[in-house]
Amino acid sequence: MPRFSVIVPAYKVQAYLQESLDSVLTQSYPDLELIAVDDASPDACGAIIDEYASRDPRLTAVHLAHNLGPGPARNAGLTRAIGDYLVFLDGDDTLAPGALAALTDRLKATGSPDVLVYGHACTSWTGEPVRDRFSDRLREDGPASFRLADRPALLGTAMVVWDKAYRRDYVEREGFAFPPGFYEDAPWSYPALLAAQSLAVLDRVCVQHRRRRAGSVLTTCSRRHLDVFDQYDRVFGYLGGRPELERWRPAVHRRMAEHFCAVYADPRRLPRAARAEFFGRACALLRRHRAPAGTGGPALPLSRADRVRHALMRLGARRTYRLLSALRSAGRAAGRGALAAGGGLREAWLRLHYRIQRLLPLRPELAVFSAYWHGGYACNPAAIEAKLRELAPRMRTAWICDPQHTATLPRRTAALRPGSAAYWTALARATYLVTNVNFERALVKRRGQVLVQTQHGTPLKRVGLDLRDRPAAAPTTDFAGLLRGADQWDYLLSANRHSTLVWEKAVPSSYTTLEYGYPRNDPFHRASQADVLELRERLGIAPDSTAVLYAPTHRDYRRSRPDHLDFARVLRDLGPRFTLLVRTHLTYAGTGWTPEPHPRLIDVSSYPSVEDLCLASDALVTDYSSVMFDYAALDRPIVIHADDREAYEAARGTYFDLRSCPPGAIARTEDELVDIFASGHWQSSRSAQLRASFRARFCPYDDGHAAERVVRRVFLGQSAPTPPITPLHARRPAPPAPSTAVATEPAAASVASGHRP
Repeated sequence: MPRFSVIVPAYKVQAYLQESLDSVLTQSYPDLELIAVDDASPDACGAIIDEYASRDPRLTAVHLAHNLGPGPARNAGLTRAIGDYLVFLDGDDTLAPGALAALTDRLKATGSPDVLVYGHACTSWTGEPVRDRFSDRLREDGPASFRLADRPALLGTAMVVWDKAYRRDYVEREGFAFPPGFYEDAPWSYPALLAAQSLAVLDRVCVQHRRRRAGSVLTTCSRRHLDVFDQYDRVFGYLGGRPELERWRPAVHRRMAEHFCAVYADPRRLPRAARAEFFGRACALLRRHRAPAGTGGPALPLSRADRVRHALMRLGARRTYRLLSALRSAGRAAGRGALAAGGGLREAWLRLHYRIQRLLPLRPELAVFSAYWHGGYACNPAAIEAKLRELAPRMRTAWICDPQHTATLPRRTAALRPGSAAYWTALARATYLVTNVNFERALVKRRGQVLVQTQHGTPLKRVGLDLRDRPAAAPTTDFAGLLRGADQWDYLLSANRHSTLVWEKAVPSSYTTLEYGYPRNDPFHRASQADVLELRERLGIAPDSTAVLYAPTHRDYRRSRPDHLDFARVLRDLGPRFTLLVRTHLTYAGTGWTPEPHPRLIDVSSYPSVEDLCLASDALVTDYSSVMFDYAALDRPIVIHADDREAYEAARGTYFDLRSCPPGAIARTEDELVDIFASGHWQSSRSAQLRASFRARFCPYDDGHAAERVVRRVFLGQSAPTPPITPLHARRPAPPAPSTAVATEPAAASVASGHRP
């Protein structure tokens, strides 16, 4: 007979079930049986359970013919349980490491009580666990075991089933079972605590309870929340059959009122049409089960505001209840408004202006664009804006940018200064919004508005929710804000299938992914050799020089700009035919850093167009930057300089090992980098083969028409990608400038460091 029977019901939790089962089967205390119940789940839960059962004899697989809900699913596990103690775990929750060993020690120390209550932590989708707010009631001082009357505050903890271990013969003697329904925990948890002859507590987190962003009871808007009334009828029916427990009626009644008020106050749960019915039924139940005057029993603490709310709900005074709730909210808003006034009346006026503008009709001919946190005219949004003006000249376009970037805008594109009245008017009235980052957090997307998220690079480095366990890479990332922003996206632009899969997992929401290629790379297939020569002359690249663009990304494990290369030494070793174009990453903009002057080094950090730099150069040197994926569309040599791969992987992490499919030669040191260019390996046939494979994988749609496909789909309403994708073999990227460089001789390298994130 095992010490523990762990019962796990599973329904639509395939993404979490393996982690849940592993957390049980890998416990340091192995004396257990695991009963996993497939509640006729339509996803892969049943298959996952069967796979685990085939590997570990401690797991018993139970498959229900029809979906019955968590209560009946747990009952199906109960009928098969033979352990001394019953432990319940939801299919998306996990046992903390060492939890069962801690339970065993505490059960032994407290004389095998009927119920052991232990701590839990709630883990949201951000991955950050927060200890249960009632954990102070689990102090282990005082008697090792006790009855509820000795510590009535336990009745004020969460009435859930999965934070307690139950002695099986106690459960069988009392005949406890779970009812069907949405709130099935209440008719089990109250009787289990009230009837127990002995209780004990363990002040330790034993369960990590997952609060999913969608799919849980707390985030489901449904009439099924009316089920809470049937469940409390069952609780009071149990009390009615046990006269010795009648003294607990006032305390349970108070907890019931708290529960009703919490459900009623949560806008995520009750549909608008069901709110009046809920309040009326709550009133009836609170009256029906109210304890007679003079009934004794332990008192639970209750604030004055809660007393008023409970009384109004019991009296059925819904209008007064709503009025007081509105006044309370208004008081909070007034406090915030006073704070805003203290910070400046202008901000308050702008918020009011924005709210008024949202009441006015949308302007179907207006499109607003932005890139790189109020930067200039750049990246995918710029390419889409230019194509929109070409294909739909009736449209009016505006660009959000700081004043120092307005000179980069085309003549017909209006500039919007962030935070101005015109800015808020445009956000409120524009039908189309296009960006490569996120718009103002205060943006309230209106019905009829279309938001296009273009992103700004193919992700090699981890992004979005995949940074939750990378504090060095995202120490202040607001994941909640990230997902709120993503919930407003209508379209997400993707350059390749790899990007599509990464973004849909790392930033999950209901947007439509457009796998069309990156519009910013369209010039690579439209520019002529004359255009390339003109760009080189503008940048100051000598006619006979081999220009190498050096464009490393930032380092998450450093707050200061890293020392990438000894430019003077590299230029000396390469010789007079190489020129370096050095572009620091935008993360280090404004730090005051500039490279040491050198006649063959050109600092292009502030040059507005990375695409121009790519066209002007003969080769690219980078590390983990997304620029490599864009540059591959040019079909020109790429060299990877990764001298800190282990540190970068530890801090940021990548989605694949670049060494397994590099776009060209890889240098681990500065000496190797120099040798790759001095020996001609940078433009060898082997490097060309690697680049061709890389290009086929990551540039399948970059054919010069990505912007047109976006404009025709989003702005002109054409469903099929038009024009169709040009096959890779038929593309003709812009040719590099004629060069006199010889593979075995020093040429000239232009290095650009820090283009796009």
